[in-house]
Amino acid sequence: MSTDDTTESKCGASKTETSESNCGGSADASTEEKVGATVDDFDADPGSLVAVGLGPGHADGMTRRARAALHEAEHIVGYTTYIDLLPDEITDAADELYDTPMCGEVSRTEEAVDRALAGNHVAIVGSGDPNVYALGGLALEIVESKGATASALDFEVVPGVPAAQSCAARVGAPLVNDTVSISLSDHLTPMPTIESRLHAAAKEGFTITIYNPWSRKRRDNFEKCCEILLEHRDPETPVGIVHGAGREDERVEIVELGDLEALGETDLVDMTTTILVGNEDTYVWDDRMVTPRGYESKYDY
Repeated sequence: MSTDDTTESKCGASKTETSESNCGGSADASTEEKVGATVDDFDADPGSLVAVGLGPGHADGMTRRARAALHEAEHIVGYTTYIDLLPDEITDAADELYDTPMCGEVSRTEEAVDRALAGNHVAIVGSGDPNVYALGGLALEIVESKGATASALDFEVVPGVPAAQSCAARVGAPLVNDTVSISLSDHLTPMPTIESRLHAAAKEGFTITIYNPWSRKRRDNFEKCCEILLEHRDPETPVGIVHGAGREDERVEIVELGDLEALGETDLVDMTTTILVGNEDTYVWDDRMVTPRGYESKYDY
């Protein structure tokens, strides 16, 4: 097994050069460019590519299918933090590991595709679920851009428990009615669009799950989010905050919406935090958030 986060691709099809990222980490220059090698550049029969969701981040939170898929993979590709979360039994069994730092999404996804086109059985990993603010769709876009097909690579998505669900479980039952998930990361989505979505979700009365709420370079996004929520919700609305779900530094608190903005300057709220904002019916009982489903209006209990 080897670990490779250098600029040279193990399959010989891609090279990247690091540059300073506007998202707080380092990004590969190729994230601003079209992908390089195409299917015609590979002589081997294609291998396989599977996008694996790790769930909340600890071994017990991984599905049996995810664990099996990772054991079957010869190469495992992912964000450095997610690779570090993998159990030793999985990393020790892999032939090669390839990781990139934050914001290397395009380069590492292309790397995974190239390795699969070169004949390897490849897994690209992410926390939560591959289809929730993750790389499942990007992998298919890159496969298509290279002139390959998902069928040729036997492409598969192995779902994992999304952060919204794993974090909701830590604070009670806040998501049992209509919900909306919104990321405050403006790396891909312009902030005016994010603001519009927040206004609509808050106005319509949805329970709201907020991903990527805070970073030092995006303080204004979090502050604007709190401002919008308070336009439409009572300051006493319960809010669940889960930092580092399933990890060693996990912290869980339930606060009131009016107190949320002040927590942006604490270590409770960062890019590993998920925030769950209750709707007008959500309440706190026995230190747990409860959002009624509506059964009380039809049944006596």
